Amino acid sequence: MEVIHESDNSRFVINLDGQLAELDYLLQGDEVNFSHTFVPPEMRGKGVAEKLVRAGLTWAKAQQLNISASCWYVQKFLK
Repeated sequence: MEVIHESDNSRFVINLDGQLAELDYLLQGDEVNFSHTFVPPEMRGKGVAEKLVRAGLTWAKAQQLNISASCWYVQKFLK
């Protein structure tokens, strides 16, 4: 299960058997807001969303960005 960072589309994605899960973000200056997480029903319960969020947060920290989240799922990781 590979996480791909599509920086041109401001998202992280996992493609499993043609199904696409994604973590969207908005980047403004030195701040990133993780805005939306989506996992197709067929992929749920397999840790896909967690893998996306962890990859996104790792990237943001490596870039020394200020992190916020309007997505409720990502907010759980920031507490």
